[in-house]
Amino acid sequence: MNLPNEIQTVDDFNEVTTVFNKSSFIAQIYPVNSETGVKEYLTNAKKKYFDASHHCYAFKLADGTVRYSDAGEPNGTAGIRILNAIEHFSLRNQLIIVSRIFGGVKLGVGPLGKAYYLSAFEVINNSKISTRQLFQKATISAEYEQVSFIHRILSNNNSIILNSDYQESLTIFCLLKSDKIEQISQKLSEAGKNKIKLVTQSETVYK
Repeated sequence: MNLPNEIQTVDDFNEVTTVFNKSSFIAQIYPVNSETGVKEYLTNAKKKYFDASHHCYAFKLADGTVRYSDAGEPNGTAGIRILNAIEHFSLRNQLIIVSRIFGGVKLGVGPLGKAYYLSAFEVINNSKISTRQLFQKATISAEYEQVSFIHRILSNNNSIILNSDYQESLTIFCLLKSDKIEQISQKLSEAGKNKIKLVTQSETVYK
């Protein structure tokens, strides 16, 4: 699975209500990194806005996976329009749910699609968009006297040290930028004369 080294995303929950011809469109934005949390957020939205006639949504993950639902609205008027707003801002790892409370006036297919797009657009536009870098979990094993050198290499390559174990030997648990791993590995190997061991894990995270 190829993941981008950098993504744009909204880290914090936000909610914006927009009214179109007496109908209220309540847009909620959530950070997600898998499909697992989507169902829970959708269930919560349905409970919170139990009087809404539709709960439409769209999400896009870092790996490019997209899902969307019209939730009973005319085909092509809701889910895809919410996704259009997400993609307009080039967001990844993002879920938007729009709950519609009917105001008694039918909007028609064209205006309805516009309403869903604009409600999603507004919640993004009123949220803080952050740039996140892709990191990969790793461990570094070495002798105690090499700790300062290792810390310097990690710092120079924008790595994050999570924890250090100083028992029988030195073990550093860290996050390495995915596009810096090869460079870090080479420097550690050359300077440590192959006595410094770097092991990367499959788990990745955006920071």
